[in-house]
Amino acid sequence: MRDLLPIIEAWQADGVAIARAVVVRTFGSSPLREGAAMLLASDGRIAGSVSGGCIEGATAEHMAEARVTGLERVVRFGISDEQAWDVGLACGGIIDVLVQPRIPEAVLAAARAARSASAADRSAGWAVVTRLADGSPGADSGASELGPAAEPVPPLVVTRDGHLDGSLGSSDADAALVAVALATLERGVSATVELAGSAHFIEIFPVRPRLVMVGGVPVAMVLAHLARELGYETVVIDGRAAFATRERFPDVDRLVLGWPDEAADEIGLGPADAVAVLSHDPKFDEPAIAVALRRGCRYVGAIGSRRTQRARRERLREQGLGEDELARLRGPIGLDLGGREPAEVALAIMAEVVATRHGASGRPMHEIAAS
Repeated sequence: MRDLLPIIEAWQADGVAIARAVVVRTFGSSPLREGAAMLLASDGRIAGSVSGGCIEGATAEHMAEARVTGLERVVRFGISDEQAWDVGLACGGIIDVLVQPRIPEAVLAAARAARSASAADRSAGWAVVTRLADGSPGADSGASELGPAAEPVPPLVVTRDGHLDGSLGSSDADAALVAVALATLERGVSATVELAGSAHFIEIFPVRPRLVMVGGVPVAMVLAHLARELGYETVVIDGRAAFATRERFPDVDRLVLGWPDEAADEIGLGPADAVAVLSHDPKFDEPAIAVALRRGCRYVGAIGSRRTQRARRERLREQGLGEDELARLRGPIGLDLGGREPAEVALAIMAEVVATRHGASGRPMHEIAAS
């Protein structure tokens, strides 16, 4: 939803009304995940997608109806393999789509706040909770079903610090809602849950993930570009002024000239960060690794051969790092793609960062499908 903000703001400037459809639940090999959204302007313009192309036409019809009636509903679509192939997808599935006559203000506010928030603000992150109408398709419903049309109810909002704006009607239900919303924010994927006898769609708006690169080397130049394309906030740290320049890193969000362990406080390094240590210089690398591990960063990788890694780990032990901390160090860094050029190494690193963020194995998909 955050990616659609520029379009929303442009359409609002044009004075058009905007209906929204958002994926709230998926079953089987659905094309897109929960939270995927599609917009329909009153002048007929469409943006976004809920299925990659299978059901956009039918969804647009439901959105146009919702804009006229002012009512929202959950629509279940069963996407056959034949439909999926028609639009270039490998397989079908079943998806539930919440069709709304307008974009809720709470959703717009959360998306805008997430867009402007800094990754250094660890209290930032929003979960917008929308109650789905009773009688909406459930887990055991058929492959094609319309939920009841209902008046939109203002969503509730949970922030990462545990504050709840609104109430489900009881303190116990509110506490359960906050707990599941925070867990959903932590997982990083929107979801539908059952609470207080009703289904609720928890739509998350976290701050951008952040990749911190230590060492302004050629690999980092490519890696910064890849990370930015994947929606990451990017930081490059180097103690050498000739390496930490805008000429080398024109698109990086932040350049820090200094020692990495000292820069950790300056940038607010924390558990949600990924750190790639790339300088090949122990006096930069090892303080960076130590501070990243001690601060519990979700990904810590360091460049270097296996021999280099063994010697480095021994020195880090001597500095007081424990075996549990060192077990989290990914070195040699990156997935085994076989390439040795800077761009290939950067791709291998970025692939491992993404896999770690999503809790994936990094194994070939055909092996996972067969297991």
